[in-house]
Amino acid sequence: MEPLRRKALIDATISAIGERGSLDVTMSEIAGRAGVSSALAHHYFGAKDELLLATMRHILAELTADTRRALQSASTPRGRVSAVVAVNFSDLQFQPETIAAWLAFYVEAQKSSALRRLLKVYARRLHSNLMSGLTGILPIGEADRVAEATAALIDGLYIRRALKDGVPNAATAIALVEDYLETKLSGRQTQ
Repeated sequence: MEPLRRKALIDATISAIGERGSLDVTMSEIAGRAGVSSALAHHYFGAKDELLLATMRHILAELTADTRRALQSASTPRGRVSAVVAVNFSDLQFQPETIAAWLAFYVEAQKSSALRRLLKVYARRLHSNLMSGLTGILPIGEADRVAEATAALIDGLYIRRALKDGVPNAATAIALVEDYLETKLSGRQTQ
């Protein structure tokens, strides 16, 4: 039962952050959304900061698992790059609540060294996953620059999406990143 309650609290945290658009949510509010008492939320996570860290770890773990599955399906270096792009804008990852949570975590990472560490882990993984395909197409230095720019596009599209109303449009986001990649990789792709 404990894992279910912990997961319910994490899901409630994502929902509350998504609705509020910031980390300015209380443990009581989160607990209420999860259908548990504040005392139980504190029992599982201690302070709100620990729940926020657990939520960020959960989001990163889901992204990592989704990325691994996507990369296992890719059969070419170019396919690996596209798989990484697509998974970042998948139905699970590109939800309004998750987008708002990412933005809130980026803002809070300016003050929290623990969140900053987690975001650095995310950035290293994204870069590494992009490089796993790009190094099969481009010289290492150029692959590194294209990976950095592609990661910036992905993160930037999340920020832009967080600032817009309405349902996120993953297809448009993917098309923008793929257009950039086509420009950089045209004539050099390994099929």
